Amino acid sequence: MTHDRLVCANCAGPVSEGRCPVCRASRERLQQEGPFGGLSPAALIGVLVVLIAAMALLAHQTA
Repeated sequence: MTHDRLVCANCAGPVSEGRCPVCRASRERLQQEGPFGGLSPAALIGVLVVLIAAMALLAHQTA
């Protein structure tokens, strides 16, 4: 989910507008996350497992 759809529990305004200090802090934290910041650890492990399986399959086919 992107921060433009989040609603602040402190001021009930959109987090993307940054109306209060809580909104601004949340918006800053969301913007600092890397490209995989939104994925859960379980999703990252799943992606790694699929990539390793694909590499193993390609190595088996070329050998």
